This record gives sequence, structure tokens and C-alpha cells, in this order.
Amino acid sequence: MSPHKAPDSSRRSDRSRRAIHDAALALVGEVGYARTTIEGIAARAGVGKQTIYRWWPSKAAVLMEAFLDMGARQAAVADTTGGGGEHGIPDTGDLAADLKLVLRATVDELNDPAIEAPTRALTAEAVIDPALGARFVENLLEPQLQLYVTRLRSAQEAGEVRADVDPRTALELLIAPLTHRWLLRTLPLTHDYADSVVDHALRGLSVRP
Repeated sequence: MSPHKAPDSSRRSDRSRRAIHDAALALVGEVGYARTTIEGIAARAGVGKQTIYRWWPSKAAVLMEAFLDMGARQAAVADTTGGGGEHGIPDTGDLAADLKLVLRATVDELNDPAIEAPTRALTAEAVIDPALGARFVENLLEPQLQLYVTRLRSAQEAGEVRADVDPRTALELLIAPLTHRWLLRTLPLTHDYADSVVDHALRGLSVRP
């Protein structure tokens, strides 16, 4: 007779966290952030609401961790399927083509309902909650922005971008227009628009004869 094996509490905890993450993302997508509650997340995940309050101080904190976890899972899938290990901006030697590829992918993500709803919710909460805003920048925005800095510096070294250009300022010429159009819903966010943003930005960054 095999000895009794104690339940693996860490595995059970991981399952509960994953269920809570999935529930939070699903509810925000279905009913919106304002109507998503801790009670609703708990019911959807099949856990007690005290379990959630023990791990997170607010629904915004739950959503933040859920969003980060979703990104980590997507990255892991990309690794196993050959979708790219470093998840950086390609460096093919053609800066315009590389940036267009990445901005088109960004457009697709922002137009994906599963990503759009939690991103809008976190963006709004980050404006009014300084602590959440700092975490939002540190964990979500900054790693992505650094990818642009790295690629633009590589372009400077290759002579594609003027040496006096500040990569940190230059990346805002690429990111800000897409973010502005997406946040305000002024006009459709499309691949053609992403391409035009790159073309307009690079006219001001490129080395001139």
C-alpha cells in the first residue's frame, strides 16, 4: 500500500491563481471593467472572494497580474512554436520594414477584444491610481519601449538614423499616434495607418544626403 501523499498546496494555489486570472480577463471582456467585481471574479473562478482579497488589494491589481500572466503565456507559446525567442523588434537591416512589422502586430493586438478591454481598463486606472500607474509603466510599458530604444540605437550604429537623435524621444513618434487613435477611437486603427506612421517618422529621423 503506497503511503498517503499530502496535497500539493503550491500546485493548488497556482491553479486557483490561473482560474482567477482567466475569470478577470473574461469578465472585463464580457461586461466591461466598471461592472466587473471581486465577487464576480470569485464566482467565475470557483473560489471564495476572501481568497482573492488575500492575494490582491483590488480588482485592478487582479487584472494587472492577469494581463502580465497572459503575456507570459503567449510568449511561452511563441517560444515553443518558433514564434521568436527574444520577442524583440527584428533587425533585418531595413529599419522601416522592421518597424512596420512590429507596429502592424501592435495594431492587431489593440484590435483584439481579448486584449483591448483589459488594456483600456488598466490604462484608465493607471491615470487615477499612482501606485498602479507606476507598476503599469514598469511591468507593461517600459519593457516594450526598451525594445524600440535598442532597435533605434542599432539603426544609428548602422548609419540609418542620425547620431543626434534621442531614441527615447524618437520612439514616441511611433507609439504615440497609434495610442492616441486607439484611446480616442477617432478613426480606425489599421495596418495602412501603422505604415504611414513609420514613413512619416523616419523622414525626420533618417540621415539626409
